[in-house]
Amino acid sequence: MELVFIRHGQGEHTLEIPRSLQLEDPSLTAKGVEQARLLRSELPLEKEDIIIISPTRRTLETALIWSENIRCQKIVSVLVSPRMFPILPDARTLPCDKIMDIEHIKSEFPSVHIDMAVPPELWSKGINIMAESEFVKISKEFIADYKGFKKEKLHIVSHDGTITSYRQMISGQTLTRKDFPQDAGWYRINC
Repeated sequence: MELVFIRHGQGEHTLEIPRSLQLEDPSLTAKGVEQARLLRSELPLEKEDIIIISPTRRTLETALIWSENIRCQKIVSVLVSPRMFPILPDARTLPCDKIMDIEHIKSEFPSVHIDMAVPPELWSKGINIMAESEFVKISKEFIADYKGFKKEKLHIVSHDGTITSYRQMISGQTLTRKDFPQDAGWYRINC
């Protein structure tokens, strides 16, 4: 199966770093909206496609703009939520990386399905600062679950650290922050 990881478009939290990292629930910027629109021609979708989306406003906006007028399946999963890369000792989740709660997602993004087949505590703490060994275990389970869908390709709209964590786990290579995708950039990998 081919995984196509797509980083969200430019978000408000990246405009005035480090101060902007304190924003809670940041949206896409006007440039981020345009980047999401460009994905339509760069990575065209079909109704048979599945998009797995991180539970943050900027990833949901990216996925919904990209898939506008395409009735493909859109699934929100905490297993592709923000992840720090590399994990730092005594790390904490920044305000910009807090995940949306389920009720807000249902209210504001009613066209998406929410993946509830994960331990409920993950919806409160996410995977951002999860120990590497635990991340590897749940990420392998996540991929195995979606391989069961018997699809050739799976699209995942996520974050730079999360994408790099999955890439490193799948490829076995040691990656760095230099390997992060750019805004609305993507990376294909077979697993």
